[in-house]
Amino acid sequence: MADITEIEVIGFSDGACGPFPCDDTRTCELSTCAPSENLVKACEALKTELQARDPGITLKLTLLDDGVPEYVMKIVEEHQPPLPIVLINGTVTPVGRISLPLILEQLERLTR
Repeated sequence: MADITEIEVIGFSDGACGPFPCDDTRTCELSTCAPSENLVKACEALKTELQARDPGITLKLTLLDDGVPEYVMKIVEEHQPPLPIVLINGTVTPVGRISLPLILEQLERLTR
């Protein structure tokens, strides 16, 4: 992976971490946030897992509760991604949920 990789997750503080229910299968491979299905808790769990693998990864959570920044409006207009939106080094990914394996796959693909 790159020396420093920034992942940004964009969504609402009371939003779900993904479109699927949090059950025993946990395909997201995160357990410390279960069964909350809460975006904020899932991002903290994801950050812990990612930084354990690579300390050069930073995770930023951008909440839309108080308004939508201009750059997010532009992303929505151009790409119409599902919430939560996941950016890696500013690039929109097709992930659409908090999932350790899917985000690791995108990291590998985008930081080669």
